[in-house]
Amino acid sequence: MSDTLTADVIGRRVEVNGEHATVRFAGVVPPVAGPWLGVEWDNPERGKHDGSHEGTVYFKCRHPTGGSFIRPNKVNFGTDFLTAIKNRYVLEDGPEEDRKEQIVTIGNKPVETIGFDSIMKQQSQLSKLQEVSLRNCAVLRCVAGCPGLEELYLESNNIFISERPTDVLQTVKLLDLSSNQLIDENQLYLIAHLPRLEQLILSDTGISSLHFPDAGIGCKTSMFPSLKYLVVNDNQISQWSFFNELEKLPSLRALSCLRNPLTKEDKEAETARLLIIASIGQLKTLNKCEILPEERRRAELDYRKAFGNEWKQAGGHKDPEKNRLSEEFLTAHPRYQFLCLKYGAPEDWELKTQQPLMLKNQLLTLKIKYPHQLDQKVLEKQLPGSMTIQKVKGLLSRLLKVPVSDLLLSYESPKKPGREIELENDLKSLQFYSVENGDCLLVRW
Repeated sequence: MSDTLTADVIGRRVEVNGEHATVRFAGVVPPVAGPWLGVEWDNPERGKHDGSHEGTVYFKCRHPTGGSFIRPNKVNFGTDFLTAIKNRYVLEDGPEEDRKEQIVTIGNKPVETIGFDSIMKQQSQLSKLQEVSLRNCAVLRCVAGCPGLEELYLESNNIFISERPTDVLQTVKLLDLSSNQLIDENQLYLIAHLPRLEQLILSDTGISSLHFPDAGIGCKTSMFPSLKYLVVNDNQISQWSFFNELEKLPSLRALSCLRNPLTKEDKEAETARLLIIASIGQLKTLNKCEILPEERRRAELDYRKAFGNEWKQAGGHKDPEKNRLSEEFLTAHPRYQFLCLKYGAPEDWELKTQQPLMLKNQLLTLKIKYPHQLDQKVLEKQLPGSMTIQKVKGLLSRLLKVPVSDLLLSYESPKKPGREIELENDLKSLQFYSVENGDCLLVRW
Protein backbone atom coordinates (compact mmCIF):
# COMPACT_ATOMS: atom_id res chain seq x y z
CA MET A 1 0.00 0.00 0.00
CA SER A 2 1.16 3.55 -0.69
CA ASP A 3 1.68 6.15 2.02
CA THR A 4 -1.62 7.84 1.10
CA LEU A 5 -4.33 7.06 3.66
CA THR A 6 -8.11 7.19 3.39
CA ALA A 7 -10.72 7.00 6.13
CA ASP A 8 -12.16 3.68 4.92
CA VAL A 9 -9.13 1.74 6.12
CA ILE A 10 -10.44 1.81 9.72
CA GLY A 11 -11.70 -1.66 10.60
CA ARG A 12 -9.96 -3.34 7.66
CA ARG A 13 -8.21 -6.65 8.16
CA VAL A 14 -4.51 -6.65 7.24
CA GLU A 15 -1.50 -8.95 7.15
CA VAL A 16 2.04 -8.03 8.14
CA ASN A 17 4.78 -10.62 7.73
CA GLY A 18 2.35 -13.49 8.23
CA GLU A 19 0.60 -11.94 11.27
CA HIS A 20 -2.98 -10.68 11.08
CA ALA A 21 -4.42 -7.52 12.58
CA THR A 22 -7.27 -5.02 12.40
CA VAL A 23 -6.71 -1.35 11.56
CA ARG A 24 -7.89 0.86 14.43
CA PHE A 25 -6.27 4.21 13.54
CA ALA A 26 -4.94 6.05 10.48
CA GLY A 27 -3.16 9.38 10.68
CA VAL A 28 -0.18 11.25 12.05
CA VAL A 29 1.59 10.33 15.28
CA PRO A 30 3.78 13.27 16.43
CA PRO A 31 6.61 13.93 16.71
CA VAL A 32 7.46 11.49 13.89
CA ALA A 33 6.41 12.83 10.49
CA GLY A 34 4.34 10.96 7.95
CA PRO A 35 1.24 8.76 8.04
CA TRP A 36 0.85 5.77 10.33
CA LEU A 37 -1.58 2.92 10.78
CA GLY A 38 -2.50 1.84 14.29
CA VAL A 39 -3.27 -1.87 14.30
CA GLU A 40 -4.60 -4.29 16.90
CA TRP A 41 -2.95 -7.68 16.49
CA ASP A 42 -4.85 -10.95 16.61
CA ASN A 43 -1.92 -12.22 18.64
CA PRO A 44 -1.44 -9.65 21.44
CA GLU A 45 2.12 -10.85 22.04
CA ARG A 46 3.03 -9.36 18.67
CA GLY A 47 2.26 -5.81 19.81
CA LYS A 48 4.04 -3.23 21.98
CA HIS A 49 1.36 -1.05 23.59
CA ASP A 50 -2.38 -0.48 24.08
CA GLY A 51 -2.82 2.16 21.36
CA SER A 52 -1.25 5.01 23.32
CA HIS A 53 1.91 6.95 22.54
CA GLU A 54 3.58 9.47 24.85
CA GLY A 55 0.40 9.96 26.86
CA THR A 56 -1.97 10.32 23.91
CA VAL A 57 -4.57 7.61 23.23
CA TYR A 58 -4.86 7.04 19.47
CA PHE A 59 -6.91 3.84 19.63
CA LYS A 60 -7.88 1.19 22.18
CA CYS A 61 -6.96 -2.49 22.40
CA ARG A 62 -8.44 -5.37 24.36
CA HIS A 63 -4.94 -6.32 25.53
CA PRO A 64 -2.27 -3.95 26.96
CA THR A 65 0.30 -5.16 24.42
CA GLY A 66 -2.09 -5.69 21.50
CA GLY A 67 -1.25 -2.56 19.49
CA SER A 68 1.43 -1.25 17.14
CA PHE A 69 2.00 1.67 14.77
CA ILE A 70 3.07 0.63 11.28
CA ARG A 71 3.86 2.48 8.08
CA PRO A 72 1.17 1.92 5.42
CA ASN A 73 3.65 0.55 2.88
CA LYS A 74 4.46 -2.34 5.22
CA VAL A 75 0.87 -3.55 5.35
CA ASN A 76 -0.84 -6.05 3.05
CA PHE A 77 -4.54 -5.33 2.69
CA GLY A 78 -4.93 -8.49 0.67
CA THR A 79 -6.99 -8.86 -2.45
CA ASP A 80 -10.70 -8.86 -3.08
CA PHE A 81 -12.62 -12.07 -3.64
CA LEU A 82 -13.26 -11.73 -7.36
CA THR A 83 -9.66 -10.79 -8.15
CA ALA A 84 -8.42 -13.83 -6.25
CA ILE A 85 -10.88 -16.06 -8.11
CA LYS A 86 -9.72 -14.69 -11.43
CA ASN A 87 -6.06 -15.06 -10.58
CA ARG A 88 -6.49 -18.66 -9.49
CA TYR A 89 -9.08 -20.03 -11.91
CA VAL A 90 -9.29 -17.86 -15.05
CA LEU A 91 -6.74 -18.62 -17.75
CA GLU A 92 -5.45 -16.16 -20.30
CA ASP A 93 -5.76 -17.26 -23.90
CA GLY A 94 -2.46 -18.54 -25.23
CA PRO A 95 -1.05 -20.65 -28.04
CA GLU A 96 -2.86 -23.99 -28.12
CA GLU A 97 0.36 -25.94 -28.53
CA ASP A 98 1.75 -24.49 -25.32
CA ARG A 99 -1.09 -25.97 -23.28
CA LYS A 100 -1.05 -29.60 -24.30
CA GLU A 101 1.70 -30.67 -21.96
CA GLN A 102 2.80 -29.26 -18.65
CA ILE A 103 5.50 -30.02 -16.16
CA VAL A 104 4.42 -29.95 -12.52
CA THR A 105 6.46 -30.77 -9.45
CA ILE A 106 5.15 -33.35 -6.97
CA GLY A 107 7.44 -33.52 -3.97
CA ASN A 108 10.88 -33.08 -5.52
CA LYS A 109 10.07 -34.86 -8.76
CA PRO A 110 9.02 -33.17 -12.03
CA VAL A 111 6.00 -34.88 -13.57
CA GLU A 112 4.87 -34.40 -17.17
CA THR A 113 1.11 -34.04 -17.45
CA ILE A 114 -0.88 -34.63 -20.61
CA GLY A 115 -4.45 -33.48 -20.91
CA PHE A 116 -4.15 -31.28 -17.85
CA ASP A 117 -5.16 -28.31 -19.95
CA SER A 118 -8.70 -29.65 -20.28
CA ILE A 119 -9.08 -29.67 -16.50
CA MET A 120 -7.81 -26.12 -16.30
CA LYS A 121 -10.25 -25.07 -18.99
CA GLN A 122 -13.13 -26.53 -16.98
CA GLN A 123 -11.98 -24.72 -13.85
CA SER A 124 -11.75 -21.47 -15.77
CA GLN A 125 -15.52 -21.54 -16.41
CA LEU A 126 -16.46 -19.64 -13.28
CA SER A 127 -20.18 -20.04 -13.73
CA LYS A 128 -19.80 -23.80 -13.32
CA LEU A 129 -17.62 -23.74 -10.21
CA GLN A 130 -19.39 -25.15 -7.13
CA GLU A 131 -16.38 -25.32 -4.80
CA VAL A 132 -13.63 -22.73 -4.55
CA SER A 133 -10.33 -22.81 -2.68
CA LEU A 134 -8.39 -19.59 -2.15
CA ARG A 135 -5.84 -20.87 0.33
CA ASN A 136 -2.82 -18.58 0.77
CA CYS A 137 -4.38 -15.96 -1.50
CA ALA A 138 -4.60 -13.26 1.23
CA VAL A 139 -8.32 -12.70 0.67
CA LEU A 140 -9.31 -10.60 3.68
CA ARG A 141 -12.75 -9.55 2.53
CA CYS A 142 -14.56 -12.37 0.80
CA VAL A 143 -18.10 -13.17 1.92
CA ALA A 144 -19.68 -10.13 0.27
CA GLY A 145 -18.78 -11.72 -3.06
CA CYS A 146 -20.84 -14.83 -2.29
CA PRO A 147 -24.45 -13.80 -1.67
CA GLY A 148 -25.65 -17.43 -1.96
CA LEU A 149 -22.88 -19.00 0.15
CA GLU A 150 -24.01 -22.13 2.05
CA GLU A 151 -20.77 -23.60 3.45
CA LEU A 152 -17.82 -21.60 4.80
CA TYR A 153 -14.65 -23.23 6.14
CA LEU A 154 -12.32 -20.88 8.03
CA GLU A 155 -10.16 -23.29 10.01
CA SER A 156 -6.86 -21.97 11.42
CA ASN A 157 -7.21 -18.38 10.20
CA ASN A 158 -6.65 -16.44 13.44
CA ILE A 159 -10.13 -15.02 13.01
CA PHE A 160 -11.64 -12.51 15.41
CA ILE A 161 -15.37 -11.75 15.01
CA SER A 162 -15.69 -8.01 15.49
CA GLU A 163 -19.20 -7.21 14.27
CA ARG A 164 -22.57 -8.82 13.67
CA PRO A 165 -23.04 -9.95 10.03
CA THR A 166 -26.23 -8.21 9.01
CA ASP A 167 -25.96 -8.23 5.20
CA VAL A 168 -23.68 -11.24 4.65
CA LEU A 169 -23.70 -14.96 5.59
CA GLN A 170 -27.49 -14.96 5.66
CA THR A 171 -27.63 -18.16 3.56
CA VAL A 172 -24.81 -20.04 5.32
CA LYS A 173 -25.79 -23.48 6.62
CA LEU A 174 -22.35 -24.73 7.71
CA LEU A 175 -19.68 -22.61 9.38
CA ASP A 176 -16.31 -24.09 10.40
CA LEU A 177 -14.33 -21.91 12.82
CA SER A 178 -12.02 -24.68 14.09
CA SER A 179 -8.61 -23.81 15.50
CA ASN A 180 -9.28 -20.08 15.70
CA GLN A 181 -8.01 -19.52 19.23
CA LEU A 182 -9.11 -15.89 19.37
CA ILE A 183 -12.81 -16.72 19.30
CA ASP A 184 -14.64 -16.51 22.62
CA GLU A 185 -18.18 -16.69 23.92
CA ASN A 186 -18.92 -12.99 23.34
CA GLN A 187 -17.95 -13.26 19.69
CA LEU A 188 -20.33 -16.19 19.22
CA TYR A 189 -23.21 -13.93 20.21
CA LEU A 190 -22.45 -11.88 17.08
CA ILE A 191 -23.22 -14.84 14.79
CA ALA A 192 -26.02 -16.25 16.95
CA HIS A 193 -28.79 -14.87 14.72
CA LEU A 194 -27.70 -16.25 11.35
CA PRO A 195 -31.10 -17.52 10.22
CA ARG A 196 -30.06 -20.67 8.32
CA LEU A 197 -27.00 -21.84 10.23
CA GLU A 198 -27.47 -25.59 10.85
CA GLN A 199 -23.92 -26.79 11.54
CA LEU A 200 -21.33 -24.94 13.64
CA ILE A 201 -17.84 -26.37 14.15
CA LEU A 202 -15.90 -24.86 17.06
CA SER A 203 -13.24 -27.52 17.65
CA ASP A 204 -9.93 -26.39 19.17
CA THR A 205 -11.01 -22.81 19.80
CA GLY A 206 -10.35 -22.93 23.54
CA ILE A 207 -13.98 -22.31 24.40
CA SER A 208 -14.92 -23.30 27.95
CA SER A 209 -18.33 -21.76 28.59
CA LEU A 210 -21.52 -20.79 26.82
CA HIS A 211 -24.56 -18.91 28.11
CA PHE A 212 -27.85 -17.81 26.58
CA PRO A 213 -28.92 -14.91 28.80
CA ASP A 214 -32.22 -14.44 26.96
CA ALA A 215 -33.55 -17.83 28.16
CA GLY A 216 -34.40 -18.73 31.73
CA ILE A 217 -34.59 -22.20 33.31
CA GLY A 218 -36.65 -24.54 31.16
CA CYS A 219 -36.93 -22.05 28.31
CA LYS A 220 -35.50 -21.98 24.78
CA THR A 221 -33.18 -19.29 23.47
CA SER A 222 -33.79 -17.17 20.38
CA MET A 223 -30.12 -17.58 19.47
CA PHE A 224 -28.96 -20.08 16.82
CA PRO A 225 -32.58 -20.82 15.83
CA SER A 226 -31.70 -23.37 13.12
CA LEU A 227 -28.61 -24.99 14.67
CA LYS A 228 -28.90 -28.79 14.47
CA TYR A 229 -25.29 -29.96 14.81
CA LEU A 230 -22.65 -28.48 17.11
CA VAL A 231 -19.00 -29.64 17.29
CA VAL A 232 -16.91 -28.55 20.29
CA ASN A 233 -14.13 -31.17 20.29
CA ASP A 234 -10.70 -30.46 21.80
CA ASN A 235 -11.73 -27.53 23.97
CA GLN A 236 -11.66 -26.61 27.67
CA ILE A 237 -15.18 -27.57 28.73
CA SER A 238 -14.97 -28.47 32.41
CA GLN A 239 -18.39 -27.50 33.82
CA TRP A 240 -21.66 -29.42 33.43
CA SER A 241 -23.47 -26.10 33.13
CA PHE A 242 -22.18 -25.97 29.53
CA PHE A 243 -24.50 -28.85 28.60
CA ASN A 244 -27.40 -27.41 30.58
CA GLU A 245 -27.15 -24.34 28.35
CA LEU A 246 -27.22 -26.48 25.20
CA GLU A 247 -30.63 -27.75 26.30
CA LYS A 248 -31.86 -24.22 25.51
CA LEU A 249 -31.04 -24.52 21.78
CA PRO A 250 -34.40 -25.18 20.08
CA SER A 251 -33.17 -27.18 17.07
CA LEU A 252 -30.08 -29.00 18.40
CA ARG A 253 -30.15 -32.70 17.54
CA ALA A 254 -26.48 -33.74 17.28
CA LEU A 255 -23.44 -32.89 19.42
CA SER A 256 -19.77 -33.83 19.31
CA CYS A 257 -17.71 -32.94 22.40
CA LEU A 258 -14.73 -35.29 22.41
CA ARG A 259 -11.46 -34.66 24.28
CA ASN A 260 -12.65 -32.05 26.76
CA PRO A 261 -11.70 -32.09 30.47
CA LEU A 262 -15.15 -33.47 31.34
CA THR A 263 -15.12 -36.18 28.68
CA LYS A 264 -11.55 -37.14 27.80
CA GLU A 265 -10.88 -39.65 30.59
CA ASP A 266 -11.57 -43.13 29.22
CA LYS A 267 -12.62 -44.48 32.61
CA GLU A 268 -15.36 -41.83 32.87
CA ALA A 269 -16.39 -41.73 29.21
CA GLU A 270 -19.61 -43.69 29.62
CA THR A 271 -20.59 -41.77 32.75
CA ALA A 272 -20.09 -38.48 30.92
CA ARG A 273 -22.07 -39.70 27.91
CA LEU A 274 -25.08 -40.63 30.02
CA LEU A 275 -24.99 -37.35 31.95
CA ILE A 276 -24.94 -35.38 28.69
CA ILE A 277 -27.84 -37.40 27.30
CA ALA A 278 -29.86 -36.77 30.45
CA SER A 279 -29.04 -33.05 30.32
CA ILE A 280 -30.11 -32.44 26.69
CA GLY A 281 -33.55 -33.85 26.07
CA GLN A 282 -33.82 -33.29 22.32
CA LEU A 283 -30.41 -34.80 21.45
CA LYS A 284 -30.52 -37.70 18.96
CA THR A 285 -26.80 -38.25 18.28
CA LEU A 286 -23.81 -37.83 20.61
CA ASN A 287 -20.23 -38.08 19.34
CA LYS A 288 -21.53 -39.61 16.09
CA CYS A 289 -23.32 -42.44 17.93
CA GLU A 290 -27.10 -42.63 17.80
CA ILE A 291 -28.90 -42.33 21.13
CA LEU A 292 -31.31 -45.26 21.25
CA PRO A 293 -34.52 -45.06 23.33
CA GLU A 294 -33.22 -47.63 25.82
CA GLU A 295 -30.02 -45.64 26.35
CA ARG A 296 -31.92 -42.40 26.91
CA ARG A 297 -34.27 -44.09 29.37
CA ARG A 298 -31.36 -45.50 31.37
CA ALA A 299 -29.50 -42.18 31.34
CA GLU A 300 -32.52 -40.25 32.59
CA LEU A 301 -33.45 -42.80 35.25
CA ASP A 302 -29.85 -42.91 36.52
CA TYR A 303 -29.73 -39.11 36.62
CA ARG A 304 -33.04 -38.95 38.48
CA LYS A 305 -31.79 -41.46 41.05
CA ALA A 306 -28.26 -40.08 41.40
CA PHE A 307 -29.42 -36.58 42.35
CA GLY A 308 -32.52 -37.66 44.26
CA ASN A 309 -31.17 -36.92 47.71
CA GLU A 310 -29.97 -33.51 46.58
CA TRP A 311 -33.43 -32.86 45.09
CA LYS A 312 -35.12 -33.81 48.34
CA GLN A 313 -32.79 -31.65 50.44
CA ALA A 314 -33.41 -28.71 48.09
CA GLY A 315 -37.18 -28.83 48.75
CA GLY A 316 -38.32 -31.52 46.33
CA HIS A 317 -41.58 -33.35 47.07
CA LYS A 318 -43.53 -36.19 45.45
CA ASP A 319 -46.51 -33.89 45.20
CA PRO A 320 -45.62 -31.28 42.51
CA GLU A 321 -47.79 -28.71 44.28
CA LYS A 322 -45.62 -29.02 47.39
CA ASN A 323 -42.33 -28.61 45.56
CA ARG A 324 -40.29 -25.70 46.89
CA LEU A 325 -37.05 -26.25 45.03
CA SER A 326 -34.19 -23.84 45.57
CA GLU A 327 -32.97 -21.65 42.73
CA GLU A 328 -29.54 -23.21 43.12
CA PHE A 329 -30.85 -26.73 42.48
CA LEU A 330 -32.98 -25.65 39.51
CA THR A 331 -29.96 -23.93 37.96
CA ALA A 332 -27.72 -26.97 38.42
CA HIS A 333 -30.38 -29.50 37.28
CA PRO A 334 -32.85 -27.69 35.00
CA ARG A 335 -34.35 -30.92 33.59
CA TYR A 336 -34.85 -32.70 36.93
CA GLN A 337 -38.44 -31.55 37.39
CA PHE A 338 -39.29 -32.73 33.90
CA LEU A 339 -37.74 -36.15 34.62
CA CYS A 340 -39.88 -36.44 37.76
CA LEU A 341 -42.99 -35.77 35.69
CA LYS A 342 -41.84 -38.28 33.06
CA TYR A 343 -40.85 -41.15 35.36
CA GLY A 344 -42.31 -40.15 38.70
CA ALA A 345 -40.49 -38.68 41.68
CA PRO A 346 -37.79 -40.93 43.16
CA GLU A 347 -39.05 -43.26 45.88
CA ASP A 348 -37.51 -43.22 49.35
CA TRP A 349 -36.21 -46.77 48.94
CA GLU A 350 -34.34 -45.72 45.79
CA LEU A 351 -32.62 -42.91 47.64
CA LYS A 352 -31.66 -45.12 50.60
CA THR A 353 -29.94 -47.63 48.33
CA GLN A 354 -28.49 -44.99 46.06
CA GLN A 355 -24.92 -45.53 44.89
CA PRO A 356 -22.63 -43.13 43.06
CA LEU A 357 -23.82 -42.46 39.55
CA MET A 358 -22.93 -45.31 37.18
CA LEU A 359 -19.81 -46.45 39.01
CA LYS A 360 -17.46 -48.21 36.66
CA ASN A 361 -16.67 -50.79 39.33
CA GLN A 362 -20.31 -51.30 40.33
CA LEU A 363 -21.00 -55.05 40.52
CA LEU A 364 -24.26 -56.53 39.28
CA THR A 365 -25.47 -59.82 40.75
CA LEU A 366 -26.92 -61.77 37.83
CA LYS A 367 -28.36 -65.22 37.27
CA ILE A 368 -27.15 -67.12 34.20
CA LYS A 369 -29.53 -69.59 32.54
CA TYR A 370 -29.30 -71.78 29.43
CA PRO A 371 -32.74 -72.16 27.77
CA HIS A 372 -31.54 -74.82 25.29
CA GLN A 373 -29.44 -76.80 27.81
CA LEU A 374 -31.80 -77.63 30.66
CA ASP A 375 -29.25 -79.91 32.30
CA GLN A 376 -26.89 -76.98 32.88
CA LYS A 377 -26.94 -75.65 36.43
CA VAL A 378 -28.13 -72.06 36.92
CA LEU A 379 -25.20 -69.89 37.92
CA GLU A 380 -25.06 -66.67 39.90
CA LYS A 381 -22.26 -64.26 39.06
CA GLN A 382 -21.21 -60.76 40.02
CA LEU A 383 -20.16 -58.80 36.93
CA PRO A 384 -19.14 -55.12 36.56
CA GLY A 385 -21.83 -53.03 34.93
CA SER A 386 -19.13 -51.59 32.64
CA MET A 387 -18.21 -55.06 31.32
CA THR A 388 -18.71 -55.29 27.55
CA ILE A 389 -20.82 -58.03 25.98
CA GLN A 390 -17.67 -59.27 24.25
CA LYS A 391 -15.94 -59.80 27.59
CA VAL A 392 -19.02 -61.47 29.05
CA LYS A 393 -18.98 -63.90 26.13
CA GLY A 394 -15.28 -64.55 26.72
CA LEU A 395 -15.96 -65.41 30.35
CA LEU A 396 -18.84 -67.72 29.44
CA SER A 397 -16.78 -69.33 26.69
CA ARG A 398 -14.16 -70.36 29.23
CA LEU A 399 -16.76 -71.61 31.69
CA LEU A 400 -18.81 -73.58 29.17
CA LYS A 401 -16.03 -74.66 26.78
CA VAL A 402 -18.00 -73.20 23.88
CA PRO A 403 -16.50 -70.98 21.12
CA VAL A 404 -17.26 -67.29 21.58
CA SER A 405 -18.61 -67.07 18.04
CA ASP A 406 -21.35 -69.62 18.90
CA LEU A 407 -22.73 -67.72 21.89
CA LEU A 408 -25.91 -65.65 21.74
CA LEU A 409 -26.82 -63.50 24.76
CA SER A 410 -29.99 -61.85 25.93
CA TYR A 411 -31.49 -60.97 29.29
CA GLU A 412 -34.79 -60.68 31.09
CA SER A 413 -35.72 -58.55 34.07
CA PRO A 414 -38.28 -59.12 36.85
CA LYS A 415 -39.37 -55.54 36.19
CA LYS A 416 -40.28 -56.46 32.59
CA PRO A 417 -41.89 -59.91 32.81
CA GLY A 418 -42.27 -61.74 29.52
CA ARG A 419 -39.84 -59.44 27.67
CA GLU A 420 -36.45 -60.68 26.47
CA ILE A 421 -33.85 -58.14 25.33
CA GLU A 422 -31.04 -59.20 22.98
CA LEU A 423 -27.46 -58.18 23.77
CA GLU A 424 -26.47 -57.89 20.14
CA ASN A 425 -23.65 -55.33 20.15
CA ASP A 426 -20.43 -56.88 21.51
CA LEU A 427 -18.83 -53.46 22.05
CA LYS A 428 -21.57 -52.15 24.35
CA SER A 429 -21.60 -52.68 28.12
CA LEU A 430 -24.15 -54.33 30.37
CA GLN A 431 -25.02 -50.84 31.62
CA PHE A 432 -25.77 -49.74 28.06
CA TYR A 433 -28.56 -52.33 27.88
CA SER A 434 -29.89 -51.31 31.33
CA VAL A 435 -28.98 -54.64 32.94
CA GLU A 436 -29.56 -54.34 36.70
CA ASN A 437 -29.10 -56.32 39.90
CA GLY A 438 -31.28 -59.43 39.93
CA ASP A 439 -31.65 -59.68 36.15
CA CYS A 440 -31.08 -62.97 34.37
CA LEU A 441 -28.68 -63.57 31.48
CA LEU A 442 -29.92 -66.06 28.91
CA VAL A 443 -27.18 -67.94 27.07
CA ARG A 444 -27.74 -69.93 23.88
CA TRP A 445 -25.43 -71.74 21.48
